[in-house]
Amino acid sequence: MTWFSSPADAETRLEAAGYLADAATATTAYLAGVLGKPLLIEGPAGVGKTELAKAVARSTDAELVRLQCYEGLDEARALYEWNYKKQLLRIQASAGDTAWEETHDGIFTEEFLLSRPLLTAIRREEPTVLLVDEVDKTDVEVEGLLLEVLSDFQVTIPELGTVAAVRRPFVVLTSNATRELSEAVKRRCLFLHLDYPDADRERDIVLSQVPDLERKVADQLVATVARLRELELKKAPSIAESIDWARTLIALEIGDLDEAAVAGTLGVVLKHASDHDRAVRELRLARAR
Repeated sequence: MTWFSSPADAETRLEAAGYLADAATATTAYLAGVLGKPLLIEGPAGVGKTELAKAVARSTDAELVRLQCYEGLDEARALYEWNYKKQLLRIQASAGDTAWEETHDGIFTEEFLLSRPLLTAIRREEPTVLLVDEVDKTDVEVEGLLLEVLSDFQVTIPELGTVAAVRRPFVVLTSNATRELSEAVKRRCLFLHLDYPDADRERDIVLSQVPDLERKVADQLVATVARLRELELKKAPSIAESIDWARTLIALEIGDLDEAAVAGTLGVVLKHASDHDRAVRELRLARAR
């Protein structure tokens, strides 16, 4: 399958899927598809890393398979595990009727296999986008589970053998850079760094998602978000929160994002009390009543 025919095709199709990609992003997405290499996207939270994977799936009519990473993720949740309860029932049902060797062979079959995201993506015959989200949140050991998939697009199950991909998925790994990933993982990937967009691009993104917002208000919103991101906050506003703010202004029929409007709707973009207090203080806003 040809995911995108050119960088320009990637940019056009991603935009049609609701994602405004710059030239570097479109080119890297094209190369990930044509070279069949995983794409590692790094950057702060909320800049559109996960959304890019979703947009690739939408723009190519592919199924999205997502592995959400977290501390403590293990092989059973990432690759596969056996349905132990069902195996136990089979053992109890066959007790005394068959030899243990036959029972053992009979319970390690497809019938008892529980496929998790990595194995699911490898086994799919239809176009698939595999999203390994926030890979930096896992333990270092988990990266070892990814290497076989990223290197050869195959998974080895001791009881069944090696399962190789019939159709390679489009693989996207995202990282917020909370820790350094291993060089072994990085070598197998193309790399893309995403940061917060400049004011013009963020305005275009907001207006593409909230077309009813007046351009003047969109400019005010983007400028205010940029000022908030300059503060030392626990969590800077994401692009998605900028879009939520725009929808809030439409819902409240606010046609001018003045200080009172900012103070009254600040909770849409800032989710920590300390961040809210700092913004009120630094932007010299009157507290909403």
